[in-house]
Amino acid sequence: MFIPIHDNTPLRLIRFQFVTGLILVINLVIFIYTHVLVGGQGEVSIATSFGAIPALILDHAKLDPALQVVPEPATLLTYMFMHAGWLHIIANMLFLIVFADNVEDTFGHGGFLLFYLICGVVAALTHIYAVPHSQAPLVGASGAVSGILAAYLVLFPRARVWVLLFMKLPLRISALWALVGWFAFQVFSLFVAQEGNTVVAWWAHIGGFAAGLIITVSMLKLFKARFAGR
Repeated sequence: MFIPIHDNTPLRLIRFQFVTGLILVINLVIFIYTHVLVGGQGEVSIATSFGAIPALILDHAKLDPALQVVPEPATLLTYMFMHAGWLHIIANMLFLIVFADNVEDTFGHGGFLLFYLICGVVAALTHIYAVPHSQAPLVGASGAVSGILAAYLVLFPRARVWVLLFMKLPLRISALWALVGWFAFQVFSLFVAQEGNTVVAWWAHIGGFAAGLIITVSMLKLFKARFAGR
């Protein structure tokens, strides 16, 4: 629907978003390794080994022992550092770059890392229980990034964000409209998508967003006290 370009919200407590930068670098390094250096069937094998596969996690199927690199529960973490293609990683990393720095500023470095991972795990579990018999690996940072979008929406609804609407039209709008519109599009896409005929894990996006929303709202008083003391 849109690609974010820039926001106008300055950092208030931290000098640099170290955790956001680290997440970005890890994703890019893994993507270059899997898609550029390995590629082909090796890329598919890596996605199968480290992606979160609902049927395997719920014991509805078994993985070839040769591909069992980590325990199945661990893929709830590893999946969010894998991506299916160039557009997939570019979109996720753009959303991360624009929105994550201020969320990290609010949560603090350690708190933000924990928040990011929890949102990613909840996103995966939401997808898994929505399609329990699927043997397609879930990959991508979008579930965790969805949690970041929810946090930004709660914390900075009046921020102004430059976006490319429909990938073509530059527009400066409030974060409230941009992110509520983004979430509405996820819900709409979920209902219009035909089961088995889509590669986008809409439920993961919704689950990650819900987790981010609940966590951030529950911590608002703590955040206000933290910033009031500065």
